[in-house]
Amino acid sequence: MLSAFKLPVQDCRCNRQNVSSKMVNTMSKNNYDYAADLHIYAAHAHTAAAAAHHRGDHEAAEELSSKAQEYSMAASEKTFEVAKQIQVPMRA
Repeated sequence: MLSAFKLPVQDCRCNRQNVSSKMVNTMSKNNYDYAADLHIYAAHAHTAAAAAHHRGDHEAAEELSSKAQEYSMAASEKTFEVAKQIQVPMRA
């Protein structure tokens, strides 16, 4: 998953204004990669929310948690969409 390296997770200085634009600008077009990217971005947003909460910035933490939930739901939907397209061979 090379797309994971487009946005470093250790950089938790993201704030509610720039986290979404950084993530959306790096999303790939392939459905499989897009689903994987959404999962990665959800994890990153959860990490950024936890860091904001730890700093005491509860307003930013709440907004980042909401964004993380949006990415998680979108990732789940895209994953199910990709799974429906996979042809499973029938057993003999």
